[in-house]
Amino acid sequence: MHRFLVVIEKMEKNYSAYSPDLPECVATGVTREDVERNIHGAIEMHVRGLEEDHLPVPESSSFAEYVAV
Repeated sequence: MHRFLVVIEKMEKNYSAYSPDLPECVATGVTREDVERNIHGAIEMHVRGLEEDHLPVPESSSFAEYVAV
């Protein structure tokens, strides 16, 4: 099992998501729930493709934290 940090951003008319550890892997959605479902599917497909091509799956090295100022 792999775990990847996902960043979800609210855009003007939809949401977008990406994983810093999988730079080519992105998704969009009209709602936050849509984009969460779509990025999950995109990451699954991306990892499956890497495995089928016998390429290494990157180790997750990203993390996130809120900073209060």
